[in-house]
Amino acid sequence: MIALAIVCFVFIQTYAQNFLQYVQPLSGTASSTTVAAVKHSERGSTEQNANTIPAVGLPFAMTQFTAQTRQTENKCIPPYFYKDSLFSGFRATHWISGSCTQDYGSFTVMPVTGKLKTQVNDYAIPFYHNNEITTPAYYKVLFPQKNLSAEITATARCGIMRFTMLQDDSLYLLITPNSDYATCSAKLNTIANEVTATNAVHRIYQGWGNKAGFDGCAYFKANKNIVASGVFSGAAISNADAMLDKKDAGVYIGFYLKKGESVELNIGTSFSSIDGAKNNLLQEIGNKNFDAVYAMAKQVWEKALQQIQVATKNEKDKRIFYTAMYHAMQHPRLMSDVDGSYPKFSGNYELKKMDFGNYYDDFSMWDIYRAQLPLLEILNPALTNQLVQSIINKGEQGGWLPIFPCWNSYTAAMIGDHATAFIASAYSKGIRNYNVNAAYTLMRKNAFEIPSDFNEYKNGFGRRALTSYLKYGFIPMEDSVQEAFHKKEQVSRTLEYAYDDYALSVVAKGLNKKDDYQQLYQRALNYKNVFDKTVGMVRGKYSNGKWFESFHADKRESYITEGTPRQYTFYVPQDVNGLSKIMGGTKKMENSLDSLFTKNEYWHGNEPGHQVPFMYNYTAAPYKTQQAVKKIIAEEYSDGAGGLSGNDDAGQMSAWYVFAAMGFYPVDPVSGEYILCTPLFDTITMQLQHNKKLELISNKKTTNAAYIYKVLWNGKLYAKNYITYSMISNGGKLEIFLQDQPSSWGSAVNCRPSSLSK
Repeated sequence: MIALAIVCFVFIQTYAQNFLQYVQPLSGTASSTTVAAVKHSERGSTEQNANTIPAVGLPFAMTQFTAQTRQTENKCIPPYFYKDSLFSGFRATHWISGSCTQDYGSFTVMPVTGKLKTQVNDYAIPFYHNNEITTPAYYKVLFPQKNLSAEITATARCGIMRFTMLQDDSLYLLITPNSDYATCSAKLNTIANEVTATNAVHRIYQGWGNKAGFDGCAYFKANKNIVASGVFSGAAISNADAMLDKKDAGVYIGFYLKKGESVELNIGTSFSSIDGAKNNLLQEIGNKNFDAVYAMAKQVWEKALQQIQVATKNEKDKRIFYTAMYHAMQHPRLMSDVDGSYPKFSGNYELKKMDFGNYYDDFSMWDIYRAQLPLLEILNPALTNQLVQSIINKGEQGGWLPIFPCWNSYTAAMIGDHATAFIASAYSKGIRNYNVNAAYTLMRKNAFEIPSDFNEYKNGFGRRALTSYLKYGFIPMEDSVQEAFHKKEQVSRTLEYAYDDYALSVVAKGLNKKDDYQQLYQRALNYKNVFDKTVGMVRGKYSNGKWFESFHADKRESYITEGTPRQYTFYVPQDVNGLSKIMGGTKKMENSLDSLFTKNEYWHGNEPGHQVPFMYNYTAAPYKTQQAVKKIIAEEYSDGAGGLSGNDDAGQMSAWYVFAAMGFYPVDPVSGEYILCTPLFDTITMQLQHNKKLELISNKKTTNAAYIYKVLWNGKLYAKNYITYSMISNGGKLEIFLQDQPSSWGSAVNCRPSSLSK
């Protein structure tokens, strides 16, 4: 089963180049310093942080391991902040990378030397970043004042921590389930040098504080005999062998080590059971020592990263690029054990079992359907099939397709219905190794039906405000959408449902469901119902057709999600031509796009704007896409700790960079078209399935040439300003020729991307 978790990487030959050296896991662990983030993030808000962590683990792993500087599992508090100066342990974490959610089912192991201490104020150790070594496969920190070094490496479901004493001394390991709700357990078996622990998972958003129906489970095995042990709760210490349902409590195990001697702590994790965690450890690590597991982890990451090879003399650009790839490979999260067992979605401690492949969760779906999942569709169709199957399983087990499935539960955390957009995107690309009809049934239910039980609706089932949307063709201001974490935001919801309706219409057409297709096609045009031609932007609207009185183009309005009317007006990826028509023509849309950038109102930290820079390709000025993307790459990404423009959101921000730096981006992922822009690198080689290879080569008239004037595809002139999924997946050579001045390349009407409206 381990091979299935990394199935996309096993066909790639090994290259001598060390790609891991370019990854900087500390990127995004500090507040963003980019231009747009400083301007548009609300002061003091979590939007100012990328909220990533220096995670050690394999791509899409069940559990990541990280140094810990914050103890809580509270919302919006990642376990590691760059600005912090105190180390309080190594955490086996399920933090959603780059998010503002919560950690869950986590455990912390804290080394304490000399005298036993069990309160964080007593045992936390000052640390310095120049004493850290951080890679995706390995983390090390040195504590000179404690004569101690600590290291982590990991597999898909397990990890190893190694603690080495630099002088003769006692070493205690505090093992703490991080339960903010005091619903946890830990048990010692010193004869076998084992510890077992559980930490009950709790929901946020819908059902806030309720148990999610499964635990984080862990099995710890030391490679040396335990010579001291007990239980602690705060400062209280006893020689008991078990702890149950206490906050800031756990167990400790002790050793006496000579100078240079190490103890290794093997950790198996599971969401199913302690036995599952133990079996995961047996299968993934077995008798391997720290160095052997580290070597395996390095190999997996090298294979993952070298799937895209870039050539440039600018080493900083390589660091940003491969760090972005690392961040784009954190989620969705592996949830099933090596034997296929996993907790039932939205269940109550029932277990299910996969017959084939793995089960995944933590889909930050409002974000990742835009670029992160489309990147996986290119690099890893086999994994994409498993992700779609996981979503189908959720819908069948819970009764409704989830909107934003995290911690294996329903939420109504964000807006839209983008599980539908993701499934439709995979379907349209021929990625269909799942029951398509079962998927369609679930997607259709979300689009056409309203839960008859209000408690189901309150629990996050179905689309928010669907009754209003179906009745009026938009969500009016009178519907304040109270049964959601994000309330109101009526215009943004309307726009995003219109895109989801379009996405479902593509599947309906493919399955020859003509009536559904016609209805959904018409609903895909509902964005027009909230476009006010008098202001040239989207605007709140009452059910009687009157516009909402308040309108500030460049200020946050209640009917817009995390942005402004000007920013959100361009969220019509399914029908850019139709949007330009109601704006007054493509030139008017070009002018509107210009206004966003000239007024410095483009906010890269707001996902619904991620497609905006590429929309010039739908006008007679594709060169402006080349200008805008180049500027964003330069200003909104760097290789410092503050080098990400707001929340990375499970890799979406990073996936945008991966695409943009390669020179193409999926404005409308369902269409299978990718808008061309100027590649950042001299050459790019993508290793694809079936030993296919895509080569992108930049030919520059001068060193700083940045404007496209000619494109060749497999040696022949290529006029369109986009490429397709079929071209990419079948491999070939794309040559892009660049000059210093803008050109008319790609500006003709017949060179532009497709759109619902002609």
